[in-house]
Amino acid sequence: MLTLIAFVVALAILIAVHEYGHYRVAVACGVKVLRFSIGFGKPLWRWQRPGSPTEFVVGAIPLGGYVRMLDEREEPVDPGERHLAFNNQPLRARAAIVAAGPVANLLLAVLLFAGVNWIGVQEPTAVLGAPAEQSLAYEAGLRGGEEVLSVSRDDGEPGEAAPVRSLDGLRWILTQAALDGQDVYLNVKTRAAGGEKPYRLRLSALQPGDADAKLMERIGVALPWSAPVLGQVEPGEAAAQAGLQKGDEVLQMDGRPVPDAFQLRQRIRASGADGAPKVQTWQIRRAGQVLDIAVQPRPFVDGGVSVGRVGAYIGSPVAMVQVSYGLWEGLEKGAARTWELSSLTLRMLGKMLVGQASLQNISGPLSIAEYAGKSAQIGFTQYLAFLGLLSVSLGVLNLLPLPVLDGGHLMYYLWEAVTGKPPTTQWLERLQKGGIAVLVLMMCVAFFNDLTRLLG
Repeated sequence: MLTLIAFVVALAILIAVHEYGHYRVAVACGVKVLRFSIGFGKPLWRWQRPGSPTEFVVGAIPLGGYVRMLDEREEPVDPGERHLAFNNQPLRARAAIVAAGPVANLLLAVLLFAGVNWIGVQEPTAVLGAPAEQSLAYEAGLRGGEEVLSVSRDDGEPGEAAPVRSLDGLRWILTQAALDGQDVYLNVKTRAAGGEKPYRLRLSALQPGDADAKLMERIGVALPWSAPVLGQVEPGEAAAQAGLQKGDEVLQMDGRPVPDAFQLRQRIRASGADGAPKVQTWQIRRAGQVLDIAVQPRPFVDGGVSVGRVGAYIGSPVAMVQVSYGLWEGLEKGAARTWELSSLTLRMLGKMLVGQASLQNISGPLSIAEYAGKSAQIGFTQYLAFLGLLSVSLGVLNLLPLPVLDGGHLMYYLWEAVTGKPPTTQWLERLQKGGIAVLVLMMCVAFFNDLTRLLG
């Protein structure tokens, strides 16, 4: 139920803001607005202020909205109101009215991200978990437990460094650098030496198609660091039978160091790959003493895959940091975040168009609803951040030069500005059909991706 409510509220807010942008600028330009509708289909609620020509409506299908303006192309207009019709407005006014919807979404995103910055959000500290051996971080010499202080993007020697406040902030910087194909230097403080040292991540070695949901795994910064410490031990399970206790810190497994909880979990699971886990020798630290304990994981089938398990919670709580900013700095960073996300969205769309990025990155309404519910469950600031991301996506999508979108109408106006006359009706009809075909194709891909994620 929370997922449905969060999804509907998100749609209602974003659609209302988008349509209000069109409405507000239309009124400012002297255009008569006949209806402002949130949703389609049978009206559930309608209201009209005395003396106002605009009827405000909430439709039964909350999957869009529209602003209906007086227009001679749609219906006959009284000669006395021709100057109030949209089609009779100057080119700059028509362009401003059309662009106002996407711009309103982008401005909303700035305020939403600024709100997140002002309120503050708990994020994992920028302490790296143990990277996979095939990752760029492992190749650079990182082994887990290092704290990233700053990042510099450079083709050669380290350049100006950007401070890193959290793991989420680090991932964002690395995503942008990866899309640019640019190497970065991580200025890192190690746990052992305590000093600072730069590590170069060869992001330029990534292939164009690597920019997908597993990008952070390929780079090696997918998870925050968690100590390989045992939590609650289940009675009668393998860990309890071996004599392991809550609070035991695992140092080695079969003579190999255990850098963090993730690696410990992976090795336990891998022990059951053949269906009969072998006895493992764990070296642990308990109350200052180092002990060697033989552990016999039990076979377990997880999603059709044979794995090992010991029946104990593994890992210490992830260290968190409160990230917040002041009034002006929060607004400035909200604007920067909106710009960066817009740029990132366009770059990803461009890479998908030329086949350099997977179409699996396109999400549909099912995934959006799922993310809406999850963000609402986590907390208010996370839900605001989700709304900001969605608002950017809606704003950028509507500015694409597809005939059925706002960007398509702006494309018509650009043609009119250059040639001095609008496109012919015949061309408009052809472009509309082509635009609808492209949108339907994108929706089919999005639904297919949604179903694949849900079922796979």
